[in-house]
Amino acid sequence: MLTIITGSQFGDEGKGKIVDLLSTDYQIVVRFQGGDNAGHTIIAEGEKFKLHIIPSGILSQSRLLVGPGTVMNPEIIVSEIDNLARSNIKVTPEKLGIDAKTSIIMPYHIQLDELNEVARQHKIGTTKRGIGFAYIDKVARDEIQLADIIDKHRFKQRLEKLLPQKKEAITSFGGDSDKIEGDWMDRYIQIGQTLKSYVTDVSYEIQIALEDGKNVLAEGAQGTYLDVIHGTQKYVTSSSTIAGSACANLGIGPTRVTNVIGIVKAYITRVGEGPLPTELGGKIGDQIRENGGEYGTTTGRPRRCGWLDLPMLRKAINLNGYTQLVLTKLDVLTKLSPVKICTGYKLNGKTLKYPPLQTHELANVSPEYTELEGWNQDITNIKHYSELPGAARDYIQYIENVAKIPITSISLGAGREQTITKDKI
Repeated sequence: MLTIITGSQFGDEGKGKIVDLLSTDYQIVVRFQGGDNAGHTIIAEGEKFKLHIIPSGILSQSRLLVGPGTVMNPEIIVSEIDNLARSNIKVTPEKLGIDAKTSIIMPYHIQLDELNEVARQHKIGTTKRGIGFAYIDKVARDEIQLADIIDKHRFKQRLEKLLPQKKEAITSFGGDSDKIEGDWMDRYIQIGQTLKSYVTDVSYEIQIALEDGKNVLAEGAQGTYLDVIHGTQKYVTSSSTIAGSACANLGIGPTRVTNVIGIVKAYITRVGEGPLPTELGGKIGDQIRENGGEYGTTTGRPRRCGWLDLPMLRKAINLNGYTQLVLTKLDVLTKLSPVKICTGYKLNGKTLKYPPLQTHELANVSPEYTELEGWNQDITNIKHYSELPGAARDYIQYIENVAKIPITSISLGAGREQTITKDKI
């Protein structure tokens, strides 16, 4: 069985917790795109684990894989392995495999990313971690892969060809090209030797696992509306974040897919620039941000918060082909009344039930809301769906009726145990 999990919004939907929960039923958990610009937080037995590259199934018995569609800062992944070791979690080559074709984020990618953002007249809110420039090199066929840095001689040969043009690019942005000189090359060579035993063929591993009847869980980073093709251009990430990209990036045919799970937060958030039609300012927005801990795992930046946007959820369902939804952070809406849900937009005198195609049009819509009764009861320790306040169940049912696919689980807090399965009534 192959299951794909993606975020249905702008990322930060709580995918890490859900992957952690589901991973006990999967023999393999694999990351299929993105880099360390995304963060996943897992809380188990009171301890918090923040991950950026290593898949969220780290606390299970699953084999973890990083696929060739990702871009990886080797210093970050070694740091994650070391940090987990300090918590007595050993990430051995038997536990973690990294595809030989995984693109490596180089110091010049990070420098170019920083310089480019400074030069932009209109900022896009990049995390300045070199993600975009690493993907540019992949498309331009100038990438350095993991297979390169584990071979000292090949790595140096590749750099001899690439560094002159990277220095020229840095200079063209007004940057100091001397910054990419130094001891980082030796560090990368050393890290390459550390990671050598982790190298694998991810596509082949997954094919063999599926043929043997094992379960594979493919984990996406960011969210649907940060997709480089289908997202809110230009305020997007540099990779495809929707479910279909899991097949392309991992080298797995679409006929292998059994389930596609969409993670939807009970409200909506966004980091950085770009349209957010239901954005809340003032007291309610602040309350949601503080109650939900809406600050970036990677950057610490405060997230913009808004009411749940059903037109965007409709489109996300279509783009990903979701077979089920998991609703997260429902507890954050406690003590808000009324609770609003965006059911459509007004644009140039017309009513829309689906997001307009152009980003500038989405930025100019006026959301139309349905108001639902709120609830005051603390729901963070509820164990069964039937114990939820009636107003909370009505909220869930309203979303389900519009989505036309089932909400199978509801997350009521950050802890593993703060999750209820809807059919366990």
